[in-house]
Amino acid sequence: MAPVAVPEAGPVLPAPPARGGRTPRGARFAGAAEEPARPHTTTQPEPLDEGARRHTAETVATLTRLRGEGRSGEAHALLVEAAYWPPARFPLLAAELHGAGLDADWATLLWEAASLPADRLVAAADALTVAGRTADGRQMLRQGVTRPAPEIGAAVLGLADQGRGREIGALLDAYVRVCAPEEAARSAETDPERLVPLLLRAARDVSDECQWDLVHALRVAGFTP
Repeated sequence: MAPVAVPEAGPVLPAPPARGGRTPRGARFAGAAEEPARPHTTTQPEPLDEGARRHTAETVATLTRLRGEGRSGEAHALLVEAAYWPPARFPLLAAELHGAGLDADWATLLWEAASLPADRLVAAADALTVAGRTADGRQMLRQGVTRPAPEIGAAVLGLADQGRGREIGALLDAYVRVCAPEEAARSAETDPERLVPLLLRAARDVSDECQWDLVHALRVAGFTP
């Protein structure tokens, strides 16, 4: 099947082919290793100063001590606090936690980061991806996009206003993989003229099936030519 071009505005939604059962997508159904890596700009992450590095090392040392003493509640509180650190610190924190044998704490931190405001979530995931931790960045996004559809739409528009196309691509890639097409269609209600083409482009990049599922959902939601 030839790919369907996505216009810049006023998208013409193609008629979908016969639809079969929809294959589940998302972090709970398939690992990141099952999907091809998407191109990413090789921009280097912002360098950290010595204070940030020292604070990270001290935090991991504290976590190690708390875990050793069985003080899990305090350890969890420290992880919640770390989830709100500046995005540039996440790659170093990941390396320090894994180096200390605290893999489970890194998984917990990724989960806590899912509650970050959408712009901070995308920035943290992007920092991980730029640093070569693509799977971690994808996981963070997939856990973080399970939020109300209008919030996703507003986040995408905010990123678009800032010219952050790479981050938009990463956010919507995770969104159309994890969320039902009907939910994705609802996220376009804020500004269909701008959001529908972006959603369709993200779905097309995932698979033909994902694209047609979204086309159908958009038609049902009333987004027609």
